[in-house]
Amino acid sequence: ELDWTTALEGSHRSDVSKNRDVFRHPRKTLEFFGLKEGQTVVELSPGEGWYTEVLAPLTRNGSLYAAHFGVNATSPEYARRSLGEYLEKLGSDHGIYGKVVLTQLPSVGISEISPAGSADIVVAFRSVHSWLRAGTFKQVLEASYLALKPGGTLGIVQHRSREERSLDQMKSTGYVTEELVISAAEESGFKLQARSEINRNPRDTADHPKGVWNLPPSFADGDKGKERYVDIGESDRMTLRFKK
Repeated sequence: ELDWTTALEGSHRSDVSKNRDVFRHPRKTLEFFGLKEGQTVVELSPGEGWYTEVLAPLTRNGSLYAAHFGVNATSPEYARRSLGEYLEKLGSDHGIYGKVVLTQLPSVGISEISPAGSADIVVAFRSVHSWLRAGTFKQVLEASYLALKPGGTLGIVQHRSREERSLDQMKSTGYVTEELVISAAEESGFKLQARSEINRNPRDTADHPKGVWNLPPSFADGDKGKERYVDIGESDRMTLRFKK
């Protein structure tokens, strides 16, 4: 049985983290991706580790690989800060994070995010726009395909644009079309298996001056329009499940 109580209510999670569950629906999302006891999971671009807090207790009897920035990533200042914060988290509670294996997200060519054919599930949360900006989306998808077992699952959650957008607009706003994500994944050999509206937010018009970063938790414009953004909540998101 998966230990959802520790994963969601454990003392290793701050109230700030827990308060985002209402927008991010971690249990429903991971159940939709098919997470089961004892599996091997790869989390792509874990950032500061919000989802790692949830995944680490759930993979205690399996394995969790975290494919983060390399120290010499393309934007070293941001990458090192993000990686540094993540390493600090992993060091903060050995009981929870002791088994997390750090690997490197591909930037040039393909790097191994877990041993080939080892992963049951590869998950990505709100990172596609960053990979589009870095020009690495294709490499990330190919590395994910290599890491997965035959029949394994790729799960993607991403800020969603419901309207046509140019690639440049997707990069600058963080909002990406489902069509782009699906076609890129299918070009890399994946098959779309299912979509879910678990992480939809119909209040999000996706047309903010600073893109997705106007919304919580970023509030890129500070107090300007903040009440309205609080009222909207976090972004509207696609939730897609692909099979290898």
